[in-house]
Amino acid sequence: MTETSHATAAVIEAEVREGTYGDRVAAVEPGGAEFIPLGDRHGRPYQQFWTWVSPNMEFATVFVGIIGVWFFGLSFWAAALAVVLGTALGSLSMGALAARGPLFGVPQMVLSRIGFGFLGNILPAGINSVVAGIGWFAVNSVSGAFALNALLGWNSKICLLIIVVLQIAVAFFGHNLVHMFERVAFPFLVVVFLIASVVIMSKANLGGHASNSVGGFLVTVGAAFGYAAGWNPFASDYTRYLPPDTSRRATGLWAGLGVFISCVVLEIVGAAAATVTPIGKYANNPTAGFTSHLATPLADVTLLAIALGAICANALNVYSGSMSFLALGIRLPLALRRAIVALVFGVVGFFVALSGLHDAGTKYTNFLLVISYWIGPWLGVFFADPFLRRGKH
Repeated sequence: MTETSHATAAVIEAEVREGTYGDRVAAVEPGGAEFIPLGDRHGRPYQQFWTWVSPNMEFATVFVGIIGVWFFGLSFWAAALAVVLGTALGSLSMGALAARGPLFGVPQMVLSRIGFGFLGNILPAGINSVVAGIGWFAVNSVSGAFALNALLGWNSKICLLIIVVLQIAVAFFGHNLVHMFERVAFPFLVVVFLIASVVIMSKANLGGHASNSVGGFLVTVGAAFGYAAGWNPFASDYTRYLPPDTSRRATGLWAGLGVFISCVVLEIVGAAAATVTPIGKYANNPTAGFTSHLATPLADVTLLAIALGAICANALNVYSGSMSFLALGIRLPLALRRAIVALVFGVVGFFVALSGLHDAGTKYTNFLLVISYWIGPWLGVFFADPFLRRGKH
């Protein structure tokens, strides 16, 4: 495939991925960010639902709702509204991006070359490789480590190492194992978080007084958008294996709903928990504060679910981070180049996560806002390009 930069047409530049992979799970995915051969295409659109629900069943999602109440002084209802608005925007763009995967058959950051060109795409692909493969990896690793620490009482660094090793293992094998892991984790995560959510909502102070400043509301909208849209640069990474004649509408709908429903539910529960959780007592381990309202057996199971959810999220982050790195056009003469890059990103992310074990709440808030700063302009260019080209690709 070749790329042109005429005013009315664009073709993605991407080689065809070598090797045979199919739907095998116990096999390392070959190649890198190349076009997926038609013989390797498989899957159904509805599988996108659990692929995007499972990675959001974690405390990093919950904490987006906590941010509005703890740090910006919003009431529960104001925080809930901000969460719905911000998440809806990020989920709409998620669906639109995921829908393109089956037809084009390449990762999201290769698709980005249509609007940015090969050289121009180096910037967003480079940013996403760092944000996903290292930044998000560190954020979710810290979340999972806090959960294990609260559950087992082990040293937080040992807990972090356990979480990181499991995440890297899933991402190393690649696309099929990632999808299977999300599917297997899905029922356990959903059931546990639903039960915990009901209990926490029953104890929350939903009518409490708050300042509800416009600035705090808008920043919370931005944080919720940043969290949902943080998945946008990964969208077609997990739909590019679908057959090219797969319904674009169904693909986009299932992916968008997976992000929207999971994020809105857990972030609203987070806002509810924040109304009855003192920030001073749990600032160093907000995960323990969230589960402090649950009976011990349920709290322990919820902590386990939080750790599992972090692994689900970071399997995607490391996988897509490696895809973005390879989309820079860097040629590695290795059959397992994607797997090797994922391994390197995981190791680097571990050391970054070590620095995030202290003052995690403030660092996470800043990280979410940074994501909004770069993804917004990237989405603007990506979606404006088809209109400027009159949709002729």
